[in-house]
Amino acid sequence: MPLDALFLSAAAQELTARITGLKVDKVYQPERDVLVFKLRGGAGDCRLLFSAGAGDYRLHLTESRLENPASPPMFCMLLRKYLTGARITGTRQPPAERILELVFDAWDDSGACHERDLIFELTGRSSNAILTDSDGKIIDCLRRTGSETEGKRVLFPGVIYESPPPQEGKLAPLDVLRAEPKNMWRKLFDSNNDSNNDSNNGSNSGAQTADKWLLSTFRGLSPLICREISWRAYGRVDHRIGDIEDGGAALRRELFALLEQAGAGNAEPWVITDADGAPRDFSFTRIMQYEGALEVSRENGFSAMLDGYYTRAAQMQRVRQRASATTKTVKNARDRILRKLAAQREELALTGLRDSHRECGDIIMANMHQMKKGQSMLLAPDFFSDGGGTREIRLDPLKTPQQNAAKYYKEYTKAKNAERFLSELILAGENELEYLESVLGEIGLAEGEKDLSEIRRELVSTGYIKAQQSGNEKAKGNTKGNTKGNTKGNTKGKTKDKTKEQAPLRFVSSSGVPISAGRNNLQNDKLTFKTAFKSDVWLHTRKIHGAHVIISCGGVAPDGATLSEAASIAAYYSAARGGGKAPVDYALVKHVKKAPGGRPGMVLYTDYKTIAATPDEELVNSLRV
Repeated sequence: MPLDALFLSAAAQELTARITGLKVDKVYQPERDVLVFKLRGGAGDCRLLFSAGAGDYRLHLTESRLENPASPPMFCMLLRKYLTGARITGTRQPPAERILELVFDAWDDSGACHERDLIFELTGRSSNAILTDSDGKIIDCLRRTGSETEGKRVLFPGVIYESPPPQEGKLAPLDVLRAEPKNMWRKLFDSNNDSNNDSNNGSNSGAQTADKWLLSTFRGLSPLICREISWRAYGRVDHRIGDIEDGGAALRRELFALLEQAGAGNAEPWVITDADGAPRDFSFTRIMQYEGALEVSRENGFSAMLDGYYTRAAQMQRVRQRASATTKTVKNARDRILRKLAAQREELALTGLRDSHRECGDIIMANMHQMKKGQSMLLAPDFFSDGGGTREIRLDPLKTPQQNAAKYYKEYTKAKNAERFLSELILAGENELEYLESVLGEIGLAEGEKDLSEIRRELVSTGYIKAQQSGNEKAKGNTKGNTKGNTKGNTKGKTKDKTKEQAPLRFVSSSGVPISAGRNNLQNDKLTFKTAFKSDVWLHTRKIHGAHVIISCGGVAPDGATLSEAASIAAYYSAARGGGKAPVDYALVKHVKKAPGGRPGMVLYTDYKTIAATPDEELVNSLRV
């Protein structure tokens, strides 16, 4: 991960300029390893996000609205106690370290001002957030670690905070470059080069590459930056130390240039993407080592870049993890229906032979006068064939001619009835399959745990998931049943869903017209048939699973901009997200009817028109309220 000390130094300058002087309004902890601080002040409100995740540790301003738990964790409550109302007076970063300290002026109940430091350690798996008082004593931390008996650094309330020990054997780049720069560099480079040659016993002299030497010699540098320095100095990312003839002067020049860029406020946020547009890396300087193999683009700011690179992807990953069990349940139900439909369609195809059964019965009845009991085969003229000829009919020798004819008529009736029943079952199965596909689409569009809870509630109401009952509630129900009757006991034992139902997604068009969108099938039904007026406009992607969208226009035809924006919302909150233009049907709500016997969200509509819309995420987010 390229969030090294140089990148943090560059990003911290932008962050410091934005948040210094702001006060902490609220503190949230949406995830176990994520903190969000809502800041307010003269520069405008903003939200600061810190993540201690092993694969996405970072610190930046965010525009994303993360879902918070119903009960805040203890560390979140402690931060609220000590930092709510505190003013940020500045930041500090130890040299060549991935640590950033936020300095606060905080006031206690008596009105006395105290300094508080919130230290963010961005060190991979050991990333942490530590709150200390003015004496450097730890008030508490996100992760309590260490033990004095084991000789490890202790992070625990009441202990004096100590910075992480520097990487053994590595130097701070600025210390080397500023203390007799050229002589010290030459001495360091030559000694390391000689050491490398000795370790290889002369058989592989100078085989170490320049980027590996930089990475092993200096702290605070990422592999990406070390390769970039090598490329800028010698035109290769794998240039060997043994091939360097200038005593490493070019390496020193390029390293010093990047240090100056990161520390002098000249850094720029750059993102590296692959051919499909997926982000691969980021940096504080333009990366040139890929020579066109990957795309490099400049972003508007470090926080905006990190927010786009990590926050939404991390949020969606967490949602997918939490939704895995529900997704598996729905997919299993879908696969069962697919297997059942395949068997029913195969059985339906066989009912196409029913007319031949009736014809065989008619031919037997017409030739009964020449048939004998015990006959196993009848060869008779086929008066149903256009070309004439004969038909060979199998008979049951234990049955009379009349009984054989009756058997064929019975098979004809059975096949005829089976065709009707199978057609109804197949239609119901196809509707069920369409509904389950729509639920999978809902899960894919879910933005948080509340959305998933409502989807699970929907699956409970439709019978795909059984309502959960906790052991305590069951025990309570049984106890009540023993003392006051089984009926009351069973009632007490039922699980009550206390999750508050979410409101539909709300938007306002550029013309000021309210627009609503359902989050799931149950909400789609409620929005269309209970909330919306008959004169409102209803939108939905054609033959594509998605949200019901309502333009609350009060009986007045919406303007073109509003209609286009509502169609874009319908396309974005559908299975068409991520693709190109999608057809969106729109009609008055009064022309939308609930499908007879249909599952939640399934409707029929008439008198509609169609518009092509693009699922534009930026547009949708700008309209959302």
